[in-house]
Amino acid sequence: MIEKTFPIAEKLLSNGLKLTEKLFELLNAEYEQLKVKSDPMTIASLAAHKKDVVAQLEQFSKQLGQVLATEKLLVSQEGIQTYLAKAKASGINIADSHRYWLDIAALTKTCRTLNEKNGASIDLLSRHTQRALQVLRGKSQLATTYGPDGSTRSELFSHTLISV
Repeated sequence: MIEKTFPIAEKLLSNGLKLTEKLFELLNAEYEQLKVKSDPMTIASLAAHKKDVVAQLEQFSKQLGQVLATEKLLVSQEGIQTYLAKAKASGINIADSHRYWLDIAALTKTCRTLNEKNGASIDLLSRHTQRALQVLRGKSQLATTYGPDGSTRSELFSHTLISV
């Protein structure tokens, strides 16, 4: 059976690597835009592209899971390694597929780290923006409290410093 599914798995891994590389490029572009405090529309556009690539990666994972299920394996590091070992034992050249998988795994870790950094940058920028708005509205930072749903809310009584 593995002789029939391996060409599919190899193609999936090749495509998965291309998608992971695309995600890495988008995360790097987002990182660069956040460094220079680019306009929000550029960052929003990058986020939309990332969402599309992530959806494609989810589809890749689902398809790879179907291939691995033919050998009663799960999509995991262990499952892929077992699948590749079975293919190798069947006399199939797994060199390219093994390299694709190793590259996907390494690049995924890098993407996760970069995404966390970008998320922290976005959170920091958001907090600065919220604080600037509070100052413009004449609201004290100490007047911010938590509502019943856990979200922050400002005091009801304040005076506006500037109106535009």
